[in-house]
Amino acid sequence: MSGNTTTTEKRKSIFGSNIRQFGILFSLIAIIALFQILTGGLTLSPGNLINLVSQYSYILILAIGMVMVIIAGHIDLSVGSVAAFAGIVVATSMSQWNFPWPLALLFGLLVGAVIGAWQGFWVAYIGVPAFIVTLAGMLIFRGGNQFFGNANTVPVPEAFTVIGAGYLPEVGPTTGYNNLTLLLGFAIAIAIAVREWRARRVQKTMHSDSSPLWASLVKIGLLDAVVIYATFLFAGGRVGTSFPVSGIILGVLVLFYSFVTRNTILGRHIYAVGGNKLAAELSGVNSRRVDFLVMMNMSILSALAGMIFVARAGASGPQDGLSWELDAIAAVFIGGAAVSGGIGTVIGSIVGGLVMAVLNNGLQLLGVGSDLVQIIKGMVLLAAVGVDVWNKSQGRPSIIGLLTRKRKVTDPATPPPAVRPKAGASETSRPADLPFN
Repeated sequence: MSGNTTTTEKRKSIFGSNIRQFGILFSLIAIIALFQILTGGLTLSPGNLINLVSQYSYILILAIGMVMVIIAGHIDLSVGSVAAFAGIVVATSMSQWNFPWPLALLFGLLVGAVIGAWQGFWVAYIGVPAFIVTLAGMLIFRGGNQFFGNANTVPVPEAFTVIGAGYLPEVGPTTGYNNLTLLLGFAIAIAIAVREWRARRVQKTMHSDSSPLWASLVKIGLLDAVVIYATFLFAGGRVGTSFPVSGIILGVLVLFYSFVTRNTILGRHIYAVGGNKLAAELSGVNSRRVDFLVMMNMSILSALAGMIFVARAGASGPQDGLSWELDAIAAVFIGGAAVSGGIGTVIGSIVGGLVMAVLNNGLQLLGVGSDLVQIIKGMVLLAAVGVDVWNKSQGRPSIIGLLTRKRKVTDPATPPPAVRPKAGASETSRPADLPFN
């Protein structure tokens, strides 16, 4: 076995098979550290972190649905318009039709499902490319938002704002921190350790390669340290604030869709269709059903994201949802999804979205103008995807191939033993690459 192969296998045994996500995570940590220094500590202040999660949770929710669409080999340009349309419909249902807010919330999800079924029908059963269908949807539902709301701002009741502007409540004894946030953080830290332990036990039972024990302990220690540190930051905000309710909704969706994509038949079918649609169909996968479901799911999540934004803003307006689809797509590609489909993860997309969120937030804290913010975000997206594509073309493990570049083997490879032709064999039967003696 060559030195390159041994090094690669050792790296995979420590970091796991998906090394790319660690590279994106390291990039996120580096960006946070950079802005923490440049802003004089404002980036990791409790107030800024709470605002960061509250402000970008709806974009991260869109990224969850978008990664499934892109894995399946499609694209959805209508998510911002669908979110805006669902938001105005829900706001109108509460302000004019007197819907109670829980019923209005369900009604908004139903609106998203109907829109998704409409777009999924054209993509899956008529065969119109998703790019065209969702481009039409972007125009239709943007116009629908302005037509339905008469291009006016429609306020929502205060009770509805809890899903976008609410926080975990204060309960229990006075500790100087939000107790529910502390309990949530400690529960996540314990879950990380239990998950790693269970993964090692499964690997041992199946007699498969596993990372060294020290690597697992270091991984648990680092992740738990980050979680606990973040927990005290979120729990130590000003009185009345803590971890946002929208962040709780985002966390539940991440867990659910990570399970769906990794551990269900539907998830495996989405990857199969995106990787090779013809081969998937020959294997019995109903590609039309997969295409229909991913498009429908995307619109449902778009409606949810739109309602969370409206709840945070306190009203729905004609300018809601502008360019949201671009932020969601950027998050997915920075998070490791392939343009051609078949590759991508929910966790990777969330990390990619956090990269863009922290970058945008940090530049705003530094007082950089919106024009330069857009330019820098575009350059980051282009650089991330460009470097990733280049690394893959070089046979390296994606974007951190630059950091873990393999050393060239200096020892000459052992040539295969020469096979001499049998006596009486013609010269044409000799291998072309062997010299005649």
